Amino acid sequence: MYINFWYPICTATDLDAQNPQRVEMLGVRLVAFRDASGQAHVLADTCIHRGGSLGKGKVVGDCVQCPYHGWEFDGDGVCTKIPSMGDKKPPARAKVDSYPVQEKYGIVFAFLGDLPEAERPPLLEVSETDTSKWRISGPLVFEIDGYYQRSIENGMDPTHNEFVHPSQGAPALDEDRFAVNEQEWGCEFLAEFGELKDTESHDKVVERDTSGDLSAGSQHLGPNHMLTTINIPGGYCFMQYFYEAPLSDRRTRIFFVNNRNNTLDAAADDGINGQFMNVAQEDRVVIEGLYPKRTPDNLTKELMTSSDAAVVKYREYLAEWDKKGWAIDMKTMQANEGDIAYAIPCPARRESGNWILDPVPLLAPQS
Repeated sequence: MYINFWYPICTATDLDAQNPQRVEMLGVRLVAFRDASGQAHVLADTCIHRGGSLGKGKVVGDCVQCPYHGWEFDGDGVCTKIPSMGDKKPPARAKVDSYPVQEKYGIVFAFLGDLPEAERPPLLEVSETDTSKWRISGPLVFEIDGYYQRSIENGMDPTHNEFVHPSQGAPALDEDRFAVNEQEWGCEFLAEFGELKDTESHDKVVERDTSGDLSAGSQHLGPNHMLTTINIPGGYCFMQYFYEAPLSDRRTRIFFVNNRNNTLDAAADDGINGQFMNVAQEDRVVIEGLYPKRTPDNLTKELMTSSDAAVVKYREYLAEWDKKGWAIDMKTMQANEGDIAYAIPCPARRESGNWILDPVPLLAPQS
């Protein structure tokens, strides 16, 4: 798991004006809350006084209040009030990490890392904004008992459809029409599919035009954002955005925004989204059964073929972020579970010292 990327924290509707939300992400605890103006904020969850959970407290004006002793922290993570000190100003060390936030597509995102704004990887942007041509639905939120990298790799794999997705007609990849292209923060592919198979027998070929009118592809941005494009006959298209939240190295929460340029009536949302959630369930069964559960750190540990080109390229990007020293040392964190309250370092740590919470341990940059 990596610092210095954008992560989905919660849906906008789940974050009301009265109650903070406690969220686990990258193996650490965070709190999200709205201030008096409705602005969303994300902080480290641990009160630096005696370890209280800010997420179990309440919102007071522009601050989140610790339920243990009433310490109040504003959206910048600065403690503005210590009740036991009366009118005295809290000490400078009374602060917790605060993370940049964007609220888009019905999702509250936080940048979990310490990079300055100019150096941050981007958020995967939804490009279908013309609601006269597109029906934008979601986010749908679901969880899997699997590692997020395995989930992203599944989406970057065009050959599993034939065997995992009978509900989509078990489309078979035409390997001659498949190429991977590199971008700054990820890679993409578009694959054209040949024959469709009968969903009952799975081996009876259904004749269809193979002139390229049925195609699908995916692109990832960073380790946890993915866009899947599905083009079907008639010029119809589904643009599916997946923002994945690694709660831990064993469980992932997925925020799914499903856009379409056909059947624009909102009344069709449940039926169409239900079909794609059935597809997600088919993926879930496979992902949760993978072993090892986490992505091998060496390509020699799994036998790859040419059809795995996008997966191999994804792992090469992961290796680049390893070299930057952005990978969290999960084994050390797990060894210290219950003894040390870690925080993902925020941008303010580059500007000031005297922090109480220990930064998450990072693996040494890989050569």
